[in-house]
Amino acid sequence: MKDYKVLTQKDKWFTGKFDPDMLEKALNAYAEQGWRVAAASTATFTGFLGGNREEMVVILERDK
Repeated sequence: MKDYKVLTQKDKWFTGKFDPDMLEKALNAYAEQGWRVAAASTATFTGFLGGNREEMVVILERDK
């Protein structure tokens, strides 16, 4: 069995703004807990006024 976690730029690590240094710190902190990156991508979301925004999505995985 595996556990999965979804990390996005809305995660507590980023305080609303994407920061590559904070992503690195977050990934290292999760790695210490046994998590590894299974996949990474961007997702496009429709905004309130019809505009689109892209958001980083990282799927983490670890053995139970």
